[in-house]
Amino acid sequence: MNNPLIKRVSTTQAISDEIRDAIVQGKLLPGQALRQDHLARHFAVSHIPVREALKRLESEGWVSSELHKGTVVTGLDADEAREIYEMRAVLECFALKQALPAHTPATLRVARNALLTALKERDSSQYMRRNEEFHLALLLPAGRAHLLAEIEHLHQRSERYLRQKYLQPALKHESDREHQELLEAVEQRNLRRATAILSSHLFDTAELLARHITDTHRVDAGKPRRATRKSK
Repeated sequence: MNNPLIKRVSTTQAISDEIRDAIVQGKLLPGQALRQDHLARHFAVSHIPVREALKRLESEGWVSSELHKGTVVTGLDADEAREIYEMRAVLECFALKQALPAHTPATLRVARNALLTALKERDSSQYMRRNEEFHLALLLPAGRAHLLAEIEHLHQRSERYLRQKYLQPALKHESDREHQELLEAVEQRNLRRATAILSSHLFDTAELLARHITDTHRVDAGKPRRATRKSK
């Protein structure tokens, strides 16, 4: 007999994953309302898994509850972007220190294949997946399950911000170059250089994204609002 609880959890996961992906890809925009009845019809499910999926996304920071609007997609936040990447810098550098001595020719091949796949990727969503695979491939030999789980969570939280960087070709090219230098340093077992590159890569991204989001908000705030008709 099928366990209905297991089915509901898997449905909730599928719904939250699809909504999260839509936010990362820009299909759902900041401030956009997410109506439970509409989502239930879209996914052909009851309101229960939809409500649980929205609660999960709210706990992860993807959506928030607002008075009179219900659940809405959260906007890009400069401080959040900076903090996520600063946390990644600290945790990933620590994990890399544990991982580098444990790397083998096989694990290094996995990392290089992940990087080569990312460099060839033209789809933004898939590029972000390959980017995460590359970073995690460098860190997996650390064997720190809880640490790696936290890093993976931060990668998920940084996806929508990474998209801002991907949309600027010059910045993506620079990021790809830094990834190649990072891998070379790891392959050479040069811990000091590898951690320096990784730290600079993530801290610089933190500042770049925070500045980009702040500038974008400033431009948006300066745009004239459309006049609204008064109801008769």
